[in-house]
Amino acid sequence: MTQTSPTDIIIGVDTHKHTHVAVAVSGLGARVGELTITVGRQGYRQLEAWAASLGTVRAFGIEGTGSYGAGLARALRDGGHTVHEVSRPDRRLRRQHGKTDHLDAEGAARAVLGGQATGLPKASTGRVEMIRHLKVARDTAVKARTQAMLTLKAVIIAVPAEA
Repeated sequence: MTQTSPTDIIIGVDTHKHTHVAVAVSGLGARVGELTITVGRQGYRQLEAWAASLGTVRAFGIEGTGSYGAGLARALRDGGHTVHEVSRPDRRLRRQHGKTDHLDAEGAARAVLGGQATGLPKASTGRVEMIRHLKVARDTAVKARTQAMLTLKAVIIAVPAEA
């Protein structure tokens, strides 16, 4: 892990379906700012511009890089930024201390700053991702076929003998 300068900025992001919440902390751990963006290219550009306006961005820590944060992680990596995958906070601790998106985003930034979040998100490109998509399509088709067969059996069993 590279040494963090006190002037470096680390951005933590709590991801959701329609919006993402970001919090910036300095290399010393001081909270610098927060931002909520809409999901999509325009929001991702807004996040990048906001982060750059705060100083030298060392890294982004994103929760949910395999789901709601996948697009953001891809856009930031394509923009040349370092992106770390952050584990979701422990649910028990979240209940004890309260849950807000801004606290989760700050926790993501602090996980990167403290060195707990060092994992890199999956690239989600290439052959492996293509196979993953094919498997999802196949699994969905098999489930639909099974459901149709069960429905037909139920209809056959439930039809009165006189019909």
